[in-house]
Amino acid sequence: MRVIFMGTPDFALPVLQGLINAPEHEVTAVVTQPDKARGRSGKLVFTPVKEAALAAGIPVYTPVRVKEPEFVDTLRGIPCDVIVVVAFGQILSEEILTYPKYGCINVHASLLPRWRGAAPMQWAILEGDERAGITTMQMDAGLDTGDMLLKREVVMAPDETGESLHDKLAALGSDLLLQTLYEAERGQLRPVRQNDEDSTYAPMLKKEMGKLDFSWEAAKLERYVRGLNSWPGAYTGFRGKMLKVWRVNATGQNTGERPGTVVSVEKDRFTVQTGEGCLEFLEVQSEGKKRMDAESFLRGVRIEKGELLWLF
Repeated sequence: MRVIFMGTPDFALPVLQGLINAPEHEVTAVVTQPDKARGRSGKLVFTPVKEAALAAGIPVYTPVRVKEPEFVDTLRGIPCDVIVVVAFGQILSEEILTYPKYGCINVHASLLPRWRGAAPMQWAILEGDERAGITTMQMDAGLDTGDMLLKREVVMAPDETGESLHDKLAALGSDLLLQTLYEAERGQLRPVRQNDEDSTYAPMLKKEMGKLDFSWEAAKLERYVRGLNSWPGAYTGFRGKMLKVWRVNATGQNTGERPGTVVSVEKDRFTVQTGEGCLEFLEVQSEGKKRMDAESFLRGVRIEKGELLWLF
């Protein structure tokens, strides 16, 4: 097939590379978000997808608004049987969704209709789902509401993080997309309508979500530490400065102390009371310092039983 690919972040790269490597497909163009200024210098930085497309010699387009009539006319002039969309970041118009022979096919990082929206992988961890996965979908005008085509699922590891799940599902998405295109070309797909009553929404992550609230139960805090790894990352306060939290363990212990209180300090961990249960801190990062295990951290910082976290 002749494919126009629309995508932006690292998550989209394995799918794009899979299409580039597949002899039966030709990526005729890539559409991605505009370059962004980064850092104090204001230097413009390409999206990961743009970098990969340019390296492969594929024409790249970076419209501010993909729905603008002028850009729709440009798209119509590019040879295309299908548009593949992976974490693109813009809403497509009905005109774009319907003009290719096989329409627009989206690779979405959840087991739809569970977790429609911007951050499905992270919310699956935050809410304690036992399974996650990839769904290919025939896009329509709604937000991740189109008919489901194919699915692949993974079982969550006990220590699954947002970062590890990202990598697993990105690789899975490439194979599933190629299988979807294979079946679409042969008329073998059997689209399944989503049940809207079963849908959940995964809103975009915000930096302030990473601030740990020790009035929550320990199990929920542990999921947030994993789910928000590596962005925005979980954090608390310690002696007036930010302390990033990379790895913890939830226990059923209750001491009666105020949530946020350090209740014990051992060689390789320190433990904090929460609203229900305790949280063992196993890997942290002081402000301006490197990430380290708790044993290394405690060799340089003497924490006293009874100290309070989160104050900064």
